[in-house]
Amino acid sequence: MDEIEVPEYFLCPISLQILKDPVTTITGITYERESIEQWLKAAKSNPTCPVTKQSLPRDSELTPNHTLRRLIQSWCTVNAIYGVDRIPTPKSPIKKSQIFRLIKDLDAPDDHLRTKALRRMEALAKENERNRTCMVEAGVTKAAVLFIIKCFKEGKTAGLEEVLRILYLIWNPSQEIKLLVRENQDFIDSLTWILRCDQINNHVDVKSHAMLLLHKTTEIVCQKLLESLKVDFFKEIITRVLRKRISKQAVKSSLLVLTEVCHWGRNRMKIVEANAVFELIELELEKPEKNITELIFNILAQLCSCADGREQFLKHAGSIAMISKRVLRVSPATDDRALHILDSISKFSASDEAALEMLRVGAVSKLCMVIQADCAPYLKKKARGILRLHSHMWNNSPCIAVYLLTRYPG
Repeated sequence: MDEIEVPEYFLCPISLQILKDPVTTITGITYERESIEQWLKAAKSNPTCPVTKQSLPRDSELTPNHTLRRLIQSWCTVNAIYGVDRIPTPKSPIKKSQIFRLIKDLDAPDDHLRTKALRRMEALAKENERNRTCMVEAGVTKAAVLFIIKCFKEGKTAGLEEVLRILYLIWNPSQEIKLLVRENQDFIDSLTWILRCDQINNHVDVKSHAMLLLHKTTEIVCQKLLESLKVDFFKEIITRVLRKRISKQAVKSSLLVLTEVCHWGRNRMKIVEANAVFELIELELEKPEKNITELIFNILAQLCSCADGREQFLKHAGSIAMISKRVLRVSPATDDRALHILDSISKFSASDEAALEMLRVGAVSKLCMVIQADCAPYLKKKARGILRLHSHMWNNSPCIAVYLLTRYPG
Protein backbone atom coordinates (compact mmCIF):
# COMPACT_ATOMS: atom_id res chain seq x y z
CA MET A 1 0.00 0.00 0.00
CA ASP A 2 2.93 2.36 0.74
CA GLU A 3 4.17 1.97 -2.86
CA ILE A 4 0.83 3.00 -4.42
CA GLU A 5 0.17 6.66 -5.06
CA VAL A 6 -3.41 7.41 -4.11
CA PRO A 7 -5.13 10.01 -6.33
CA GLU A 8 -5.48 13.24 -4.37
CA TYR A 9 -9.20 13.55 -5.02
CA PHE A 10 -9.72 10.10 -3.38
CA LEU A 11 -8.64 11.57 -0.03
CA CYS A 12 -10.75 13.39 2.53
CA PRO A 13 -9.45 16.98 2.99
CA ILE A 14 -9.95 16.63 6.76
CA SER A 15 -8.68 13.14 7.63
CA LEU A 16 -6.38 12.76 4.57
CA GLN A 17 -7.55 9.14 4.44
CA ILE A 18 -9.17 7.36 1.46
CA LEU A 19 -12.86 8.24 1.30
CA LYS A 20 -15.14 5.39 2.32
CA ASP A 21 -18.45 7.23 2.55
CA PRO A 22 -17.92 10.40 0.46
CA VAL A 23 -20.51 13.16 0.81
CA THR A 24 -20.61 16.54 -0.91
CA THR A 25 -21.49 19.70 1.00
CA ILE A 26 -23.39 22.72 -0.32
CA THR A 27 -20.00 24.34 -0.94
CA GLY A 28 -19.21 21.67 -3.55
CA ILE A 29 -16.39 19.98 -1.59
CA THR A 30 -16.47 16.23 -0.90
CA TYR A 31 -15.51 14.88 2.53
CA GLU A 32 -15.69 11.63 4.48
CA ARG A 33 -19.14 11.71 6.07
CA GLU A 34 -17.94 11.07 9.63
CA SER A 35 -15.13 13.64 9.35
CA ILE A 36 -17.33 16.51 8.17
CA GLU A 37 -20.06 15.61 10.66
CA GLN A 38 -17.53 15.76 13.50
CA TRP A 39 -16.17 19.04 12.12
CA LEU A 40 -19.63 20.60 12.14
CA LYS A 41 -20.40 19.24 15.59
CA ALA A 42 -17.13 20.54 17.07
CA ALA A 43 -17.55 24.06 15.66
CA LYS A 44 -18.48 26.50 18.43
CA SER A 45 -20.48 28.85 16.23
CA ASN A 46 -21.03 29.68 12.55
CA PRO A 47 -19.21 26.63 11.13
CA THR A 48 -17.44 27.04 7.81
CA CYS A 49 -16.27 24.72 5.06
CA PRO A 50 -12.72 23.56 5.93
CA VAL A 51 -11.56 24.07 2.32
CA THR A 52 -13.48 27.07 0.97
CA LYS A 53 -14.08 28.81 4.34
CA GLN A 54 -17.64 29.53 3.17
CA SER A 55 -20.50 29.34 5.67
CA LEU A 56 -21.63 25.75 6.26
CA PRO A 57 -24.62 25.49 8.65
CA ARG A 58 -24.78 22.42 10.88
CA ASP A 59 -28.06 21.29 9.33
CA SER A 60 -26.67 21.51 5.79
CA GLU A 61 -27.55 18.62 3.53
CA LEU A 62 -24.73 16.14 2.91
CA THR A 63 -25.26 14.50 -0.47
CA PRO A 64 -23.73 11.02 -1.00
CA ASN A 65 -21.18 11.14 -3.85
CA HIS A 66 -21.96 7.74 -5.38
CA THR A 67 -19.91 8.38 -8.52
CA LEU A 68 -16.71 9.10 -6.60
CA ARG A 69 -17.34 6.15 -4.28
CA ARG A 70 -17.65 3.77 -7.25
CA LEU A 71 -14.45 5.17 -8.76
CA ILE A 72 -12.61 4.58 -5.49
CA GLN A 73 -14.03 1.05 -5.19
CA SER A 74 -12.90 0.26 -8.76
CA TRP A 75 -9.45 1.68 -8.08
CA CYS A 76 -9.18 -0.44 -4.91
CA THR A 77 -10.16 -3.58 -6.85
CA VAL A 78 -7.56 -2.93 -9.57
CA ASN A 79 -4.87 -2.35 -6.94
CA ALA A 80 -5.85 -5.26 -4.70
CA ILE A 81 -2.69 -7.12 -5.75
CA TYR A 82 -0.69 -4.37 -4.03
CA GLY A 83 -2.51 -4.89 -0.74
CA VAL A 84 -5.20 -2.25 -1.19
CA ASP A 85 -8.40 -3.25 0.62
CA ARG A 86 -11.71 -2.81 -1.17
CA ILE A 87 -13.98 -0.12 0.24
CA PRO A 88 -17.37 -1.62 1.17
CA THR A 89 -20.54 0.17 0.11
CA PRO A 90 -21.63 2.28 3.14
CA LYS A 91 -24.96 1.66 4.76
CA SER A 92 -27.73 4.18 4.30
CA PRO A 93 -28.05 6.61 7.24
CA ILE A 94 -30.54 5.51 9.88
CA LYS A 95 -33.87 7.30 9.83
CA LYS A 96 -35.72 8.59 12.88
CA SER A 97 -38.81 6.61 11.86
CA GLN A 98 -36.78 3.42 12.38
CA ILE A 99 -35.71 4.58 15.84
CA PHE A 100 -39.31 5.47 16.75
CA ARG A 101 -40.36 1.90 15.97
CA LEU A 102 -37.59 0.49 18.14
CA ILE A 103 -38.58 2.77 21.04
CA LYS A 104 -42.19 1.61 20.67
CA ASP A 105 -41.04 -2.03 20.87
CA LEU A 106 -39.50 -1.35 24.30
CA ASP A 107 -43.02 -1.16 25.72
CA ALA A 108 -44.14 -4.38 24.02
CA PRO A 109 -45.32 -7.19 26.33
CA ASP A 110 -43.22 -9.66 24.35
CA ASP A 111 -39.78 -10.12 25.98
CA HIS A 112 -38.30 -11.34 22.70
CA LEU A 113 -39.42 -8.20 20.86
CA ARG A 114 -37.98 -5.94 23.59
CA THR A 115 -34.65 -7.76 23.56
CA LYS A 116 -34.50 -7.62 19.77
CA ALA A 117 -35.17 -3.84 19.83
CA LEU A 118 -32.49 -3.24 22.48
CA ARG A 119 -29.89 -5.27 20.59
CA ARG A 120 -30.65 -3.41 17.39
CA MET A 121 -30.31 -0.06 19.22
CA GLU A 122 -27.00 -1.12 20.74
CA ALA A 123 -25.66 -2.17 17.33
CA LEU A 124 -26.70 1.18 15.86
CA ALA A 125 -25.14 3.13 18.73
CA LYS A 126 -21.84 1.29 18.32
CA GLU A 127 -21.77 1.90 14.57
CA ASN A 128 -21.04 5.62 14.37
CA GLU A 129 -21.61 9.10 15.79
CA ARG A 130 -24.28 9.85 13.21
CA ASN A 131 -26.46 7.03 14.53
CA ARG A 132 -25.93 8.11 18.12
CA THR A 133 -26.97 11.68 17.31
CA CYS A 134 -30.08 10.44 15.50
CA MET A 135 -30.97 8.22 18.46
CA VAL A 136 -30.67 11.12 20.90
CA GLU A 137 -32.84 13.32 18.69
CA ALA A 138 -35.45 10.55 18.44
CA GLY A 139 -35.75 10.27 22.23
CA VAL A 140 -33.74 7.11 23.01
CA THR A 141 -32.14 8.77 26.04
CA LYS A 142 -35.49 9.28 27.75
CA ALA A 143 -36.70 5.81 26.74
CA ALA A 144 -33.54 4.21 28.19
CA VAL A 145 -33.80 6.11 31.51
CA LEU A 146 -37.46 5.14 31.88
CA PHE A 147 -36.68 1.51 30.98
CA ILE A 148 -34.00 1.32 33.72
CA ILE A 149 -36.37 2.82 36.31
CA LYS A 150 -39.10 0.38 35.26
CA CYS A 151 -36.72 -2.57 35.70
CA PHE A 152 -35.88 -1.31 39.21
CA LYS A 153 -39.50 -0.85 40.26
CA GLU A 154 -40.58 -4.22 38.87
CA GLY A 155 -37.47 -6.05 40.04
CA LYS A 156 -36.70 -7.32 36.54
CA THR A 157 -33.23 -7.54 35.04
CA ALA A 158 -33.97 -8.61 31.44
CA GLY A 159 -32.56 -6.06 29.01
CA LEU A 160 -30.50 -4.14 31.59
CA GLU A 161 -27.18 -5.14 30.06
CA GLU A 162 -28.13 -3.75 26.66
CA VAL A 163 -29.93 -0.61 27.84
CA LEU A 164 -27.07 0.45 30.12
CA ARG A 165 -24.60 0.13 27.25
CA ILE A 166 -26.92 2.08 24.94
CA LEU A 167 -27.36 4.91 27.44
CA TYR A 168 -23.61 5.09 28.08
CA LEU A 169 -22.87 5.23 24.34
CA ILE A 170 -25.37 8.01 23.56
CA TRP A 171 -24.99 10.01 26.79
CA ASN A 172 -24.17 13.66 26.33
CA PRO A 173 -24.61 16.54 28.80
CA SER A 174 -27.46 18.07 26.80
CA GLN A 175 -30.39 19.98 28.21
CA GLU A 176 -32.61 16.93 27.66
CA ILE A 177 -30.52 14.60 29.82
CA LYS A 178 -30.22 17.28 32.51
CA LEU A 179 -33.99 17.66 32.65
CA LEU A 180 -34.37 13.87 32.80
CA VAL A 181 -32.04 13.15 35.71
CA ARG A 182 -31.39 16.48 37.46
CA GLU A 183 -34.02 15.85 40.15
CA ASN A 184 -34.64 12.18 39.46
CA GLN A 185 -34.07 10.24 42.69
CA ASP A 186 -35.62 7.15 41.07
CA PHE A 187 -32.82 7.00 38.50
CA ILE A 188 -30.10 7.20 41.17
CA ASP A 189 -31.93 4.51 43.19
CA SER A 190 -32.19 2.36 40.06
CA LEU A 191 -28.46 2.49 39.34
CA THR A 192 -27.67 1.82 43.02
CA TRP A 193 -30.04 -1.18 42.93
CA ILE A 194 -28.14 -2.57 39.92
CA LEU A 195 -24.88 -2.40 41.90
CA ARG A 196 -26.26 -4.64 44.65
CA CYS A 197 -28.24 -6.95 42.37
CA ASP A 198 -26.42 -10.27 41.91
CA GLN A 199 -29.10 -11.98 39.81
CA ILE A 200 -27.88 -10.38 36.58
CA ASN A 201 -26.18 -12.16 33.71
CA ASN A 202 -22.71 -10.77 32.95
CA HIS A 203 -22.99 -8.82 36.20
CA VAL A 204 -19.44 -7.38 36.07
CA ASP A 205 -20.12 -5.59 32.78
CA VAL A 206 -23.60 -4.51 33.90
CA LYS A 207 -22.39 -3.12 37.22
CA SER A 208 -19.44 -1.41 35.58
CA HIS A 209 -21.76 0.44 33.20
CA ALA A 210 -24.13 1.28 36.07
CA MET A 211 -21.18 2.82 37.95
CA LEU A 212 -20.05 4.77 34.88
CA LEU A 213 -23.56 6.17 34.48
CA LEU A 214 -23.79 6.94 38.19
CA HIS A 215 -20.71 9.11 37.83
CA LYS A 216 -22.15 10.92 34.81
CA THR A 217 -25.40 11.41 36.73
CA THR A 218 -23.75 12.94 39.83
CA GLU A 219 -22.09 15.50 37.54
CA ILE A 220 -25.43 17.01 36.53
CA VAL A 221 -27.96 16.28 39.30
CA CYS A 222 -29.11 19.12 41.53
CA GLN A 223 -27.37 19.96 44.80
CA LYS A 224 -30.43 18.98 46.81
CA LEU A 225 -30.16 15.36 45.62
CA LEU A 226 -26.42 15.23 46.22
CA GLU A 227 -26.83 16.50 49.77
CA SER A 228 -29.55 13.97 50.60
CA LEU A 229 -27.80 10.79 49.42
CA LYS A 230 -28.33 7.86 51.80
CA VAL A 231 -25.68 5.83 53.59
CA ASP A 232 -26.77 2.79 51.56
CA PHE A 233 -25.81 4.64 48.37
CA PHE A 234 -22.22 4.90 49.61
CA LYS A 235 -22.18 1.37 51.03
CA GLU A 236 -23.10 -0.09 47.63
CA ILE A 237 -20.37 1.88 45.87
CA ILE A 238 -17.73 1.01 48.45
CA THR A 239 -18.57 -2.67 49.02
CA ARG A 240 -19.68 -3.61 45.48
CA VAL A 241 -17.24 -1.58 43.42
CA LEU A 242 -14.24 -0.38 45.43
CA ARG A 243 -13.78 -3.50 47.56
CA LYS A 244 -14.42 -5.96 44.73
CA ARG A 245 -12.43 -3.97 42.12
CA ILE A 246 -14.99 -5.00 39.49
CA SER A 247 -13.15 -3.07 36.74
CA LYS A 248 -10.62 -0.24 36.43
CA GLN A 249 -13.20 2.04 34.84
CA ALA A 250 -15.75 1.33 37.56
CA VAL A 251 -13.23 1.91 40.36
CA LYS A 252 -12.20 5.24 38.85
CA SER A 253 -15.85 6.25 38.42
CA SER A 254 -16.59 5.34 42.05
CA LEU A 255 -13.71 7.57 43.20
CA LEU A 256 -14.96 10.41 40.99
CA VAL A 257 -18.45 10.07 42.51
CA LEU A 258 -17.03 10.19 46.05
CA THR A 259 -14.96 13.24 45.08
CA GLU A 260 -18.04 14.93 43.62
CA VAL A 261 -20.22 14.45 46.71
CA CYS A 262 -17.55 14.82 49.39
CA HIS A 263 -17.90 18.60 49.49
CA TRP A 264 -20.84 18.39 51.89
CA GLY A 265 -20.13 17.58 55.54
CA ARG A 266 -23.12 15.27 55.89
CA ASN A 267 -21.91 13.20 52.96
CA ARG A 268 -18.44 12.93 54.46
CA MET A 269 -19.95 11.45 57.62
CA LYS A 270 -21.94 8.94 55.56
CA ILE A 271 -18.91 7.98 53.48
CA VAL A 272 -16.92 7.39 56.67
CA GLU A 273 -19.80 5.34 58.09
CA ALA A 274 -19.72 3.20 54.94
CA ASN A 275 -16.10 2.23 55.84
CA ALA A 276 -14.60 4.13 52.91
CA VAL A 277 -11.38 5.15 54.69
CA PHE A 278 -10.22 1.56 55.18
CA GLU A 279 -11.08 0.56 51.60
CA LEU A 280 -9.35 3.63 50.15
CA ILE A 281 -6.15 2.86 52.05
CA GLU A 282 -6.30 -0.78 50.94
CA LEU A 283 -6.73 0.31 47.34
CA GLU A 284 -3.78 2.70 47.55
CA LEU A 285 -1.58 -0.02 49.06
CA GLU A 286 -1.95 -1.86 45.75
CA LYS A 287 0.03 0.98 44.11
CA PRO A 288 -2.52 2.07 41.51
CA GLU A 289 -1.91 4.50 38.65
CA LYS A 290 -1.04 8.12 39.39
CA ASN A 291 -4.52 9.52 38.64
CA ILE A 292 -6.12 6.97 40.98
CA THR A 293 -3.67 7.83 43.76
CA GLU A 294 -4.51 11.52 43.36
CA LEU A 295 -8.23 10.78 43.66
CA ILE A 296 -7.70 8.57 46.74
CA PHE A 297 -5.59 11.19 48.50
CA ASN A 298 -8.09 13.93 47.70
CA ILE A 299 -10.95 11.93 49.22
CA LEU A 300 -8.91 10.88 52.27
CA ALA A 301 -7.92 14.50 52.90
CA GLN A 302 -11.58 15.51 52.97
CA LEU A 303 -12.61 12.58 55.15
CA CYS A 304 -9.81 13.33 57.63
CA SER A 305 -11.30 16.78 58.15
CA CYS A 306 -13.87 15.15 60.46
CA ALA A 307 -13.12 13.35 63.74
CA ASP A 308 -14.67 10.01 62.70
CA GLY A 309 -12.66 10.04 59.49
CA ARG A 310 -9.40 10.60 61.39
CA GLU A 311 -10.32 7.85 63.83
CA GLN A 312 -10.89 5.38 60.98
CA PHE A 313 -7.68 6.49 59.31
CA LEU A 314 -5.57 5.86 62.43
CA LYS A 315 -7.17 2.46 63.01
CA HIS A 316 -5.56 1.17 59.83
CA ALA A 317 -2.06 -0.07 60.70
CA GLY A 318 -0.55 1.07 57.41
CA SER A 319 -2.24 4.45 56.99
CA ILE A 320 0.50 6.87 58.04
CA ALA A 321 3.24 4.76 56.46
CA MET A 322 1.35 4.74 53.16
CA ILE A 323 0.90 8.52 53.20
CA SER A 324 4.57 9.04 54.03
CA LYS A 325 5.70 6.70 51.26
CA ARG A 326 3.82 8.63 48.57
CA VAL A 327 5.11 12.11 49.48
CA LEU A 328 7.49 13.47 46.81
CA ARG A 329 6.96 10.33 44.72
CA VAL A 330 3.69 10.84 42.85
CA SER A 331 2.75 14.44 42.05
CA PRO A 332 2.46 17.92 43.59
CA ALA A 333 -1.30 17.34 43.97
CA THR A 334 -0.63 14.19 46.00
CA ASP A 335 1.94 16.03 48.14
CA ASP A 336 -0.61 18.75 48.87
CA ARG A 337 -3.25 16.28 50.01
CA ALA A 338 -0.74 14.13 51.93
CA LEU A 339 0.44 17.10 53.98
CA HIS A 340 -3.17 18.13 54.56
CA ILE A 341 -3.83 14.67 56.03
CA LEU A 342 -0.70 14.70 58.19
CA ASP A 343 -1.57 18.21 59.37
CA SER A 344 -5.09 17.13 60.39
CA ILE A 345 -3.77 14.04 62.17
CA SER A 346 -1.09 16.05 63.98
CA LYS A 347 -3.39 18.82 65.14
CA PHE A 348 -6.44 16.91 66.24
CA SER A 349 -5.28 13.50 67.53
CA ALA A 350 -6.40 12.95 71.10
CA SER A 351 -3.16 11.16 72.08
CA ASP A 352 0.55 11.22 71.20
CA GLU A 353 0.31 7.84 69.50
CA ALA A 354 -0.16 9.33 66.03
CA ALA A 355 2.89 11.59 66.45
CA LEU A 356 4.99 8.62 67.61
CA GLU A 357 3.76 6.57 64.67
CA MET A 358 4.77 9.36 62.28
CA LEU A 359 8.27 9.16 63.76
CA ARG A 360 8.40 5.35 63.57
CA VAL A 361 7.34 5.04 59.91
CA GLY A 362 9.47 7.88 58.55
CA ALA A 363 6.79 10.53 58.08
CA VAL A 364 8.78 13.05 60.12
CA SER A 365 11.88 12.46 58.01
CA LYS A 366 9.78 12.90 54.89
CA LEU A 367 8.52 16.27 56.19
CA CYS A 368 12.16 17.39 56.57
CA MET A 369 12.76 16.30 52.97
CA VAL A 370 9.82 18.42 51.82
CA ILE A 371 11.48 21.47 53.35
CA GLN A 372 14.66 20.72 51.39
CA ALA A 373 12.94 19.65 48.15
CA ASP A 374 12.20 21.77 45.10
CA CYS A 375 8.49 22.15 45.75
CA ALA A 376 5.94 24.93 46.32
CA PRO A 377 6.74 27.37 49.18
CA TYR A 378 3.32 26.82 50.78
CA LEU A 379 4.10 23.07 51.09
CA LYS A 380 7.40 23.85 52.80
CA LYS A 381 5.56 26.17 55.18
CA LYS A 382 2.98 23.49 55.96
CA ALA A 383 5.71 20.90 56.57
CA ARG A 384 7.51 23.26 58.98
CA GLY A 385 4.23 23.88 60.79
CA ILE A 386 3.68 20.15 61.35
CA LEU A 387 7.30 19.67 62.52
CA ARG A 388 7.05 22.52 65.03
CA LEU A 389 3.76 21.20 66.36
CA HIS A 390 5.43 18.13 67.87
CA SER A 391 9.04 19.30 68.03
CA HIS A 392 9.12 18.53 71.77
CA MET A 393 8.60 14.86 70.94
CA TRP A 394 10.76 14.65 67.82
CA ASN A 395 13.79 16.83 68.72
CA ASN A 396 15.76 14.01 70.32
CA SER A 397 15.28 11.55 67.50
CA PRO A 398 18.62 10.56 65.86
CA CYS A 399 16.86 10.24 62.48
CA ILE A 400 15.71 13.86 62.38
CA ALA A 401 17.88 16.77 61.29
CA VAL A 402 16.74 19.12 64.05
CA TYR A 403 18.52 22.09 62.55
CA LEU A 404 15.90 22.15 59.82
CA LEU A 405 13.37 23.40 62.34
CA THR A 406 15.32 26.59 62.85
CA ARG A 407 17.39 26.97 59.68
CA TYR A 408 14.42 27.78 57.46
CA PRO A 409 12.36 30.43 59.29
CA GLY A 410 8.60 30.28 58.67
